[in-house]
Amino acid sequence: MPSIQSQDLEDAFALFNRMSAQLEGSYRELEDQVARLTRELAAARSERLQELAEKERLAARLERLLDLLPGGILVLDAGGVIEDCNPAAVALLGEPLKGQDWHSVMGRAFRAHHQDDGELELRSGRRISLSTASLGAGGGRIVLLTDVSEQFGLRQLVQRNQRLSSMGEMAAGLAHQVRTPLASALLYLSHLERPALDQQRRERCIARIRERLGHLERIVTGMLEFARGGGFAMERVEIGGLLEDLRQAAADLGLALQVEVPAETLWVRGNRPALQSALLNLVENAGEAGGPDVHITARAEAADGRVRLAVEDDGPGFAAGSEEAAFEPFHTTRPDGTGLGLAVVRAVVRAHGGGVRAHNRAAGGARIEIELPALSPEAAALPDLIRAAG
Repeated sequence: MPSIQSQDLEDAFALFNRMSAQLEGSYRELEDQVARLTRELAAARSERLQELAEKERLAARLERLLDLLPGGILVLDAGGVIEDCNPAAVALLGEPLKGQDWHSVMGRAFRAHHQDDGELELRSGRRISLSTASLGAGGGRIVLLTDVSEQFGLRQLVQRNQRLSSMGEMAAGLAHQVRTPLASALLYLSHLERPALDQQRRERCIARIRERLGHLERIVTGMLEFARGGGFAMERVEIGGLLEDLRQAAADLGLALQVEVPAETLWVRGNRPALQSALLNLVENAGEAGGPDVHITARAEAADGRVRLAVEDDGPGFAAGSEEAAFEPFHTTRPDGTGLGLAVVRAVVRAHGGGVRAHNRAAGGARIEIELPALSPEAAALPDLIRAAG
């Protein structure tokens, strides 16, 4: 019996030793895993801290850049409320900005009727170029405001110098154009001084003097319109309404004008009276050239970011090779013409940032096309936003 108990004890101790060795191995393996995980966690934490530090540096740098930008930056939420802005935006628009509705700020800061394509005028008189971009799925927007007052002043100066240069080139032609009707008027006036002149001849001389003075008046009026070609107050102009007003103005002159406009609404930046006067000039020219039976059409269409306006007729058209010369000052084919009508049209169109050209239609008659920069739907809506917010 004692030998059996001793053997059991020995077996028990052997089993205990084996289990202790296994536990020790498992513990060491567990220690190794804990150490490895601790190292990995520390590395991940260090990497995360580095990423956070880098993001903080980038955020600070971006904030610094926004503060230094000369242009104003506004961040709008999906409802059009200003979430953030930089100091340049505050300097341009004034306080308060953050938490304010953007439309309300526009009504407070901008003048309603002084805008170019993408440009607005602050109540302070500064000119601002405004552009926006979507922030994606969140529905917010970012608004960029750039002060273009100096560039606007330079453009005005260049246009003024161009007009003065054109007037200088026209001086000799103007002297000739004025001298001829003036000499005729003086001649008829000398006839009136004759005591023996009968009443019938006297009335005829008076009529001729009136005719010559009227011709002089048209020359001077055309010159003044040409000279002020860029001095217009600009607003947004809806083309369909402009052409309808043109049709009525033509009817008042006894001219039947057919108007064709596209289904989409087209807008341009311009001076409505000046544009209508230029178009009416084209319609009158077509009526005078084509006679009482001429058919005149004014149409509009969109053309690659521009608006094309065309006035065409089925009259005699232009003489071969004279299409470009027709826009030169004092070029005329009519004895009673001033030669300034189309020159004024070109000056007005150029003042609006557009171009004009003339050609003969294949079916007969003349066609004069005017192309003007189109207002984007967003730029066209800006005045309405200002008025609605004000």
